Amino acid sequence: MNAYPLLDTIDHPAQLRQLERKQLPQVAEELRAFLVESVSRTGGHLSSNLGTVELTIALHYVFDTPDDRLVWDVGHQTYAHKILTGRRAGMARLRTHGGVSGFPKRCESPYDTFGVGHSSTSISAALGMALAAKFNGDARRTVAIIGDGAMSAGQAFEALNNAGVADADMLVILNDNDMSISPPVGALNKYLARALSGSAFNAARRAGEKVLRVSPSLLQFASRVEEHVKGMLTPGTLFEELGFNYIGPIDGHDLDSLIPTLQNLQKLKGPQFLHVITCKGQGYKLAEADPVLYHGVTRFQPEVGIEDRQTGGKPTYTQVFGRWLCDMAAVEPRLVAITPAMGEGSGMMEFAERFAERYFDVGIAEQHAVTFAAGLACEGMRPVVAIYSTFLQRAYDQLLHDVALQKLPVVFALDRGGLVGADGPTHHGAFDLSYLSCIPNMVVMTPGDEEECRRMLSTALRHDGPCAVRYPRGPGPGVNTSETLDGLPIGRGEIRRHGKNVALLAFGSMLTPALQAGEAIDASVANMRFAKPVDRELIVRLAREHSLLISIEENALIGGAGAEVARVLDETGSPARFVRMGLPDRFIDHGDQSRLLAEAGLDKAGILRMVQSCQDKE
Repeated sequence: MNAYPLLDTIDHPAQLRQLERKQLPQVAEELRAFLVESVSRTGGHLSSNLGTVELTIALHYVFDTPDDRLVWDVGHQTYAHKILTGRRAGMARLRTHGGVSGFPKRCESPYDTFGVGHSSTSISAALGMALAAKFNGDARRTVAIIGDGAMSAGQAFEALNNAGVADADMLVILNDNDMSISPPVGALNKYLARALSGSAFNAARRAGEKVLRVSPSLLQFASRVEEHVKGMLTPGTLFEELGFNYIGPIDGHDLDSLIPTLQNLQKLKGPQFLHVITCKGQGYKLAEADPVLYHGVTRFQPEVGIEDRQTGGKPTYTQVFGRWLCDMAAVEPRLVAITPAMGEGSGMMEFAERFAERYFDVGIAEQHAVTFAAGLACEGMRPVVAIYSTFLQRAYDQLLHDVALQKLPVVFALDRGGLVGADGPTHHGAFDLSYLSCIPNMVVMTPGDEEECRRMLSTALRHDGPCAVRYPRGPGPGVNTSETLDGLPIGRGEIRRHGKNVALLAFGSMLTPALQAGEAIDASVANMRFAKPVDRELIVRLAREHSLLISIEENALIGGAGAEVARVLDETGSPARFVRMGLPDRFIDHGDQSRLLAEAGLDKAGILRMVQSCQDKE
C-alpha cells in the first residue's frame, strides 16, 4: 500500500497547483508523515520543519514559483519546500557528502532563490529582488518568510524600515512559532485577517483617502481612527508604522484561512505583512511536547522517539565549557555569561539555572551581544560571550571597535571552530583564526584537548584584555579534566613529542592527528596553543633543530596561524624549510566531519603525505 498517494504525484509545485483545495489537507498529512520518516533516518532539523508544512503548501499553491520568489530566513525549516520542489528522493541523502543541503542553496534548485544559513536576511534579500523586478518591469511577486526569533535581529528591522518606504510589491510573512508576540488566535482573528486582506476593505480605504485628501485635517483624523481600530483588533501597530499593511495573526496550520488570505495579499500593491501562528513539531506529539529536543536530531525510531541524548563516552568541548562556566562562576562573582540565542547549543543551561541573574540570552542579536558585553566590562564585570565561530563573524565591527580597540576584558568562547560537518559552509568555523589574529590587543587560544580548554578559559577570564578560546564541535581526544581553575602562561606552547628532522607545529584540534603522524615517522610535535601571540622562542628553537617545519591548523590558510609562524621565521632569517597546512581557499560543502577533514588533508594520512611530498622534493 502506498503511504503517500498524493505526495508521490508531486515533483514540482505546478502539480500541487493542479490539485483541488479539498485535497491539500491530505497532502499536508502525507508530507508531515514523510518528514518524520525521512529525518528519523538521516538526522537533521525536525520540529521547525513540521511547523511549516501547511504554510509551505499554501505558498506554493498560491504563488507561481519559481517565477514568484520565496525567500526563506535561516532555512532550517525548508525541508517541506525541498520535498515539493523535486527533491523528495534526494532527502534520503540529506546533509550527507554530495547530497541535499539542509539549507536553501541557489546552485541546488531554482526554487532556492537565496542561499541562507544565518538568520534575519530574508527581508533584505526579498526587498532587493522585489525592486529588481520593478526596475525590469516584471510582474513577479516576492515573499520573505521569517521566524519570530529571526525578527529580533537588527538587520530584520533595518530591512523593514527600508521596505516600508521603498514602494516595493512584497510580502513579509512572520512565522510566529513561540507565541512571543501575540495572544492565541481565534475565530475573530481569522475573520479579521480575511476581511482586512480583501479587496473590498482595501478599495474602500483607497476611495476614502481620495475623497478625504481635499481636507488634510479630515484625512489625518480618518487615518488616526483606522490606526486606533486596527490597533485594538490586531497587534500590528509597529509594522503599520513602518509602512506595511499588517494582516493577522492567523492560524498557520489552517489551510482554509491561509490560502484565501494569501490569494488576497497576492493582488495587493506595496509592502504587505502577514502574521501567522504555528506550532513547532506540529502533528508529531513527541516533537510538540519538546520542540527543543527535536529541533536538531540524529537518527531515531519515530514510534519510540529520542530516548536519550546522552551518549556517554568522551565529553564534548561544549560540555567542558559548560562545566568550567559554572565552576568559575562559583568563585568569581563578576563573571556574567551572554549568548545570542544559543544557550543550549553552547552548553549554558546548567549555568542559566544556577546563576540566573548572571545569564543573559539576548536573542538572535550578535552585534548587540558583543557591545553589551563591552558595556559590562567597562563597569568591572567579567563577561563571557558564548558564541559559535560562524556567528561571531556577524559582529566583527563590534568585536574590533567596541571591545578590542578599548582593550576591554571580554572572553569569547568560540564553539564550532573548524569544520562542523552536516550543516555545511554557512556553519563551518573556517575563518576565525584569520579574522581574530589580525586585531590588535586580541589573545587567541586553540586548545589541543579538554583539560587545556578548561585552563585556557581560566587564562582568558583573568587576562586584562579581550581573549578568544576557539574549540571544535564534538568531543576531544578524551583527556580527563580536573577541577582546577589554573591558567596558562600567555604565548607559550610546548613540545609534546621529540623526534628528528621534521617538526609538526599543531594548532588546537590538529594536535591529535599530528601526534599520530609524528609517531609514524619519528617527528617532533609542538602543541602551539596560542595562535596569537605565537611562541616565537619555540618556533626559533624548532627551526634550529629541524630541517622541515610544517604548521597544521583547521582554519583557512590565508591569514591563519601558519602565516604568523612564517612571519617569525622570516624575521629571524631561519634556513629551515617551512610548509603550511590548513583549509583550502574555497567554501567547503556539507558532509561527514571526518571525511571533510580527510579531503582537506588534515588527518594522519594527509600529514604523512605532505611530509613525504616535501622530502621527495629535497
